Amino acid sequence: MRLSTPRIAPLSDAELTPEQIRALEPYCFGNWGNITRTLAQKPEALSRFTPWLSYFLSRYHELSPRVKEMVILRTGFLCKSGYEWGHHVVNAMRVGVTEDEIVRIKEGSQAGWAPADAVLIQAADELHHNHFISDATWAELRRHYSEGQCMDVVYTIAYYTELSMVLNTFGVQLEQGLKLDPDLKGG
Repeated sequence: MRLSTPRIAPLSDAELTPEQIRALEPYCFGNWGNITRTLAQKPEALSRFTPWLSYFLSRYHELSPRVKEMVILRTGFLCKSGYEWGHHVVNAMRVGVTEDEIVRIKEGSQAGWAPADAVLIQAADELHHNHFISDATWAELRRHYSEGQCMDVVYTIAYYTELSMVLNTFGVQLEQGLKLDPDLKGG
């Protein structure tokens, strides 16, 4: 976590306005976490943020849950987003990413991956550092993934980079029970 306390505090139930409650309705049936309670400070923005998020949870997103979580984890790690990492480690393990793979995601594309996995991490690295995927990496992505899946790799990295920037800057804190990775302390 880059900040040990929030810059923008999550709203309590008592603080929520009717407009904020409407913006929160699509999320977790009233079991709102720190992220949504923080973003609800600007319900107009949260309401417009929701449709883009829903794409990543829909059947239209073409990446397998395992691949998507690997891409999200690498992106969250590169962005030093303790919140994203903490939540998505749990999600990744639910969809078959092993503890060893989670460790190797932090190490990068040269950490003993099969080619189809290594190129995902390489793509995240290139987009993070260069805001562009090189021709060689794109060609390797296309060897393993369809055009639509490659587009979803880019969309996923871009979305979770944006979200990490928001979480880091606002100081959104992990909920109780989630573990902050020691490599992300102090970002």
